[in-house]
Amino acid sequence: MPKQRFKVCVCWRRVFKTKMVEPPLHIKNAFYRFSPSGMITVDDLLRFLIEHQCNTPYPSKECNQGGCSSHFDSLKHLNIFQRRGLHLEAFFRYLLGDLNLAHPPSNVTLVHHDMSAPLSHYFLFTGHNSYLTRNQFSGASSVEPIKDVLLRGVRVIELDLLPNSSGNDVNDSDFFVGLQKCLEAIKENTFKASEYPVIITFEDQLNPNLQEKVAKMVTETFEDMLYTNGTENLDQFLSPESLKKKVLISTKLPKEYLEGNTQGEEISENEGGTAEKVVPECRQLIAINARKLKGGLENWLSDDPKKVSRISLSKQKLESAAKTYETKTFMFTPQNLLRVYPKRTRLDSSNYNTFAGWMHGAQMVAFNMQGHGKHLWIMQGMFRANGGCGYVKKPNFLLHRGPNDEDFHHTAFDRYSTPDFYTRNEKQTVTIEDEWLPVWDEEFKFQLRAPKLTVLRIKILDNNTIGRHYFGGQVCLPVS
Repeated sequence: MPKQRFKVCVCWRRVFKTKMVEPPLHIKNAFYRFSPSGMITVDDLLRFLIEHQCNTPYPSKECNQGGCSSHFDSLKHLNIFQRRGLHLEAFFRYLLGDLNLAHPPSNVTLVHHDMSAPLSHYFLFTGHNSYLTRNQFSGASSVEPIKDVLLRGVRVIELDLLPNSSGNDVNDSDFFVGLQKCLEAIKENTFKASEYPVIITFEDQLNPNLQEKVAKMVTETFEDMLYTNGTENLDQFLSPESLKKKVLISTKLPKEYLEGNTQGEEISENEGGTAEKVVPECRQLIAINARKLKGGLENWLSDDPKKVSRISLSKQKLESAAKTYETKTFMFTPQNLLRVYPKRTRLDSSNYNTFAGWMHGAQMVAFNMQGHGKHLWIMQGMFRANGGCGYVKKPNFLLHRGPNDEDFHHTAFDRYSTPDFYTRNEKQTVTIEDEWLPVWDEEFKFQLRAPKLTVLRIKILDNNTIGRHYFGGQVCLPVS
């Protein structure tokens, strides 16, 4: 049996024997139930996945058998693999490996939420400043972060549209990667992880000539993939199911269009620029109108039953709105889209508490994906749900008004107070000392108020008697 030696101070040395983890009793029982001969074959493994784990990984019997065969092939490099199948130890290795994840990567066959409701009825996996490689202050831009987040299932990409120093091109400088490169990267990778729609949000600070240029670039790049609604006023968003394999553009209407077609109610989301001419090409490609109303938060959150749209609020403004105009906040999100983004002073690209947005019904909680940290892990854990497709159906109590047209049914949460379903509830196991492969056999119970908004975070720490404990690993999993 191999040994490991550790120096203590100068003169002392500790020696530990390493050992293999023995399969627990319930694993042994499952193995012998599905392998009477003592060896699991391809058919036995398929039966185990369907009957024991309630998981049909592929849409047809032939695909399932082929998938199980590929599992066998992936284990052939291990000395424990035998030609006839998997014995107990190999089966245990398979259960602990990447082929048997609690929530597998994006898989359209595992999508189980109703995808026929309007877009506003879902939480969307949303990125912020999707082109940045590092922090907001010194991080360079690249198409690689865009490719990476799309392959992880992100469905909302944010791009800033800025003129270059000469004012004759878009995002063409030493800092910004060219817009055309970003659009091509999105086109090539947009439906590899999920076939459900991708939304590109533009933060537009361009003059009309460059807006026209952008409209042409977008149209020529995406061609038939691009969805345009063909009408300015939609009373309800389409569903993710009906928008499969489509790319949607969400940005403010051209300032010139607003000045010529409204009575001064709307202004652009990013003020600036001068009106030179109306740009109809830009208006045609906007599938989701981003708006900002005059009059402050109360008017911003006033929903028009004949016209759906999207607004963006910083996390701080959302919290202010929730305190002052709480009812309007909840009434706005069942029909419209609300995007929440980190405050601009987060130069290190850190993130905030995801539930600050979700608990108020915000569909697009925009996160910096180019890093690490608890909040980002929770976000990624939430969107492992529903086959990792990037869309998670909101709880019913965030979607429907009560029988008498009150804001929400009174049993969901207190009618005139902030909901209380986000709580931090921690449980701790016993410490297993001097063991590389610890096994805990402990059971914890949690009382849940809103299972669909609950993420289980499991964190492993190396116990340190002096100072802080060392981080060993973590995983975040959706509960419902």
